[in-house]
Amino acid sequence: MVSLCLGQQWISPWQALSLPFTDPDSVTAVIVREIRLPRTLIAVIAGTSLGLSGAAMQGLLQNPLASPGLVGSASGAALGAVTALYFFSGVWHPQSVPLAGMLGALTATGLVYLLAGRDSSVSTLILAGVAINALAAALLSLLLNLAPSPFAVRELVLWTLGDLADRSLNDLWLMLPCTLAGWLLLAGVGRSLDALTLGERTARSMGINTYLTSWRIFIAVSLCVGAAVATTGMIGFIGLVVPHLLRPLANHQPGRLLPLAALGGALMLLTADIGVRLIALHGALPVPLKVGVLTALVGAPFFLILILRSRRNYLS
Repeated sequence: MVSLCLGQQWISPWQALSLPFTDPDSVTAVIVREIRLPRTLIAVIAGTSLGLSGAAMQGLLQNPLASPGLVGSASGAALGAVTALYFFSGVWHPQSVPLAGMLGALTATGLVYLLAGRDSSVSTLILAGVAINALAAALLSLLLNLAPSPFAVRELVLWTLGDLADRSLNDLWLMLPCTLAGWLLLAGVGRSLDALTLGERTARSMGINTYLTSWRIFIAVSLCVGAAVATTGMIGFIGLVVPHLLRPLANHQPGRLLPLAALGGALMLLTADIGVRLIALHGALPVPLKVGVLTALVGAPFFLILILRSRRNYLS
């Protein structure tokens, strides 16, 4: 409700809920329906995907520093979207950017599959994902380096920072199919992740197909993160920070952490977006702050504190 009501003009909760139905042609109703509602829903859906994907990757790899970007889908989505901005922004439909981003994410996933092979281990998957990430980052840097003007560079860089402004219902409908497919794939992996905490051999003895589980999570994260990055740009640290914060509430069980991380990711991204709008309303900065920058500013100190705490525990 705060996200729907907050903006250059405050709209009361009653107006935000009633006017789109009672007076759909009014200016207030159009603002809520066409600007604030898509922004709010995209923040919730993208945040859910990032938090859920981060928890799934950390549970699969048994590594609290694992992030959704390890599978290459985020960098692939960014490369696809920036390529569309670079070459076809004046020719294609406005939704070409998220479509190209999702195509880039799926292409990156396919390349990882070709590199790793069908029956690959988790470590091989990680190495393949790191290789594709490096390749996508290099190609993205090449596009920025060859940009025809400083204005083009600025447009490309600002998109990669990640933001939720100027998103429409069309963007929401485009991201939903891949996102829902990824959520459905992750819906039943909790038991497998809990078994993997005992080790791969023990999990196999319990009847868990570790290869199938790895690829299921891998493809699901690619779909979720690819759709989110293609729509919002690169928004980091949510998939890292949220599982860390909520893991004690789940009693350190990966299966129980998945729904908590999904809710936490949605809350964190929506809160960050509200914070960005509040900063813009008060005119604290000469240019609007991007959501991805704010999440990074919150996430980086969190990991510094985590490192200091781990070091203190080790020394003691």
